[in-house]
Amino acid sequence: MLKKIIDGRWLQANGVIAFYPANTVNGEDIELYTDESRSEVLLTWRNLRQQTEKRAGVDSKSLADYIAPKDSGVKDYIGMFAVTGGLNIEKHSQRFQEAGDDYSDIMLKALADRFAEGFAECLHARVRRDLWGYIPNESLTDDEIIDEKYQGIRPAPGYPACPEHTVKSDMFRVMQCEDIDMHLTEGDAMYPASSVSGFYISHPQSQYFNLGHIGPDQLEDYIRRSGRDEDDVRRSLASVLRAL
Repeated sequence: MLKKIIDGRWLQANGVIAFYPANTVNGEDIELYTDESRSEVLLTWRNLRQQTEKRAGVDSKSLADYIAPKDSGVKDYIGMFAVTGGLNIEKHSQRFQEAGDDYSDIMLKALADRFAEGFAECLHARVRRDLWGYIPNESLTDDEIIDEKYQGIRPAPGYPACPEHTVKSDMFRVMQCEDIDMHLTEGDAMYPASSVSGFYISHPQSQYFNLGHIGPDQLEDYIRRSGRDEDDVRRSLASVLRAL
């Protein structure tokens, strides 16, 4: 199947990246600014903090910890990306479905997913070494890259550290993702399905983590910070809410 995809040039991969000045405000909100004056907010990425009980000396993490607070005076930055490996997949998938070849259809979609993830990994390496260039002399083996031994992370909305999806609409607007034929559904799912989007964070101590469940105090604070309807917030944060 891989050979057929390559020889027949069945699929196309597109991607876009962006870098902006950024600082943390209100403890958990990361503001992205239009320019170095940092006077106009381009978008706000609202984050949450771990609240599960931890052993002594272990911090309760938030992704906002990895971007400098605005009142610190430190001029920090953040990146965004969106990539797809599944453009043009529909006609080939439909052909397999019409032939009753479920196996080939599943394999095609699985490989398209791998292309998207591989593209995200490749682009992140270019960001670290060149496009952002905060580790210009990075030299890692394939195994070290697979084990994520590099500096920086690329958290994706909807994943364990940042389970809230709605920021993707602002991300896609800012990056003009329609120009690379990527779109969001009404439920904030990406189309094509074989796609990945997220943020680039360069902090040397940044790491992935599982947010876990949050308490009613943090839910109320998130509603206040976002200015959104409580029912809407509860729906978008359902995966981290206990019976609150």
